[in-house]
Amino acid sequence: MRVQKLTFAALAVVAGLSLTACQNGDEDMGQTAPSSASTASSTSGGSGSGSSGQDGGKDSAGKGSGGQGTTAGKASGGQGKTAGKGSGGQGKTAGTGSSENGKVGKCRTDELEITAIDSTIDGDPDGTVAVELKNGGGRDCVLSGYAGVDLKTSSGSLSAKRTGEKATPMTLKDGKSVYFGINYPINTSGGSGVRITGLVVTPPDETKSVTLHWPGADTLPVTDGSGSQVKVGPMGSAGQGG
Repeated sequence: MRVQKLTFAALAVVAGLSLTACQNGDEDMGQTAPSSASTASSTSGGSGSGSSGQDGGKDSAGKGSGGQGTTAGKASGGQGKTAGKGSGGQGKTAGTGSSENGKVGKCRTDELEITAIDSTIDGDPDGTVAVELKNGGGRDCVLSGYAGVDLKTSSGSLSAKRTGEKATPMTLKDGKSVYFGINYPINTSGGSGVRITGLVVTPPDETKSVTLHWPGADTLPVTDGSGSQVKVGPMGSAGQGG
C-alpha cells in the first residue's frame, strides 16, 4: 500500500510539473505573439512613415524641381539679358569705331592731305590760292566752318580774315576732297612789297597745323596796317582749279 501511495504521489508531482510547464509555455507563447504583432505593427508604422517619407520626398522633389525650373528660368533669363546687353554693347562699340554715338566724327589734321595751288584768273584784281583738303583717313568725316590761315612773310606772320560767308557743315567722304579759297591783293605798286615765304593751314576745329609752300604771287603790297588784306572763305568756297 505504501508503495502505491508513493507511486500516486510521484505521478501527482509529475502531472503538476507538466501542467506548470504547459502554463509557462502558454504564457511564453502569449508573450511572444504580442511581441510579433507589435513588431508587425511597428513595421506597418514604418511603412506608413516610409510612405509619408516618400510623399514628402515627392513634395521635396516637386519643390526641388520647381526651384530648379525657376533657377533655370532665371539663369536663362539672366543669360539672355547678358547676351542682349553684350550684343548691344558690341553694336555700340562697332558704331563708335567709325563714328561717335552713331554720328560721323570731325576730320582730324592727320587724316587730311592738304595742298595749295594758284587759282588766280587773268584779269581779276586780286590773286587767289585754292587749298585742297583730301580725306585720307579711311572713314567719312565732317568739316564745318573756316580753316585757320596764316601767311609767313618777311614782316612776320599775317593772319587771313574771314569773308563772312555762311559756313555749312559737310560730310567729306573717304578719298574725296573739298576746297576753300584765299584771296589777296596783287602788288602793283612797283615796290618790293612784303615777301611771302610760306602758308600755314589749320583745319576747322583743330589745333594742329600744316605748313605749305605758298603758290601765289611772291609779294603783297605794303599797307598802313589798318587790317588784314588777305581773306579766307569757308569750306567749299573754291572749286578745283579755282
